[in-house]
Amino acid sequence: MENLNFVIAKNLTALRKNNKLTQLELAKLLNYSDKAVSKWENGESVPSIDVLHRISKIYNVSLDYIVGEKVADTPVSVTSEIRKKRIIITLLSVLAVWFVALLFYTAIDIFSDYKIWILFCWAVPASMIVTIVFDALWNRHRLLFWLVSVLIWSFLICLSLQFFNYNIWQILFIGIPLQIGAVLWAKLLK
Repeated sequence: MENLNFVIAKNLTALRKNNKLTQLELAKLLNYSDKAVSKWENGESVPSIDVLHRISKIYNVSLDYIVGEKVADTPVSVTSEIRKKRIIITLLSVLAVWFVALLFYTAIDIFSDYKIWILFCWAVPASMIVTIVFDALWNRHRLLFWLVSVLIWSFLICLSLQFFNYNIWQILFIGIPLQIGAVLWAKLLK
């Protein structure tokens, strides 16, 4: 029975880390203390069968996956609750970028006669950078190609709007090799 404790402990630890959860986050999902989760992961105790069943539902794996000695190398999915929280955090961060742009625009409008509407244009590539960071942080590279593409073209359009005296086509032609590079990079990641 002691060997089974350590097999379950190893598998529970791997599942939690693959899903980027802390012991406290898992404990909250299960309505247990983080100390109980720590004991499970150290092999000091084993969760009851109903708790193991709830854990298998959280990680979207079978009970055999949790108690088996040979753990498959298949990627483990993140729970829908965590996915929703990550989306909300990303959207709040993008909203913060637009709020800062609005604050700067308002301050400049109040204290000078100059209308600096271009700040809102620059908020688009800044939003893309924030979204790319969160996408890379949480390893969801599905959207990365599209985010990089929007970043490239929005940055180039902002440059051409900022510097009206340059030919817009000269600046936008820079995007062609950058976009080809993004396509090749996306192929490399697959």
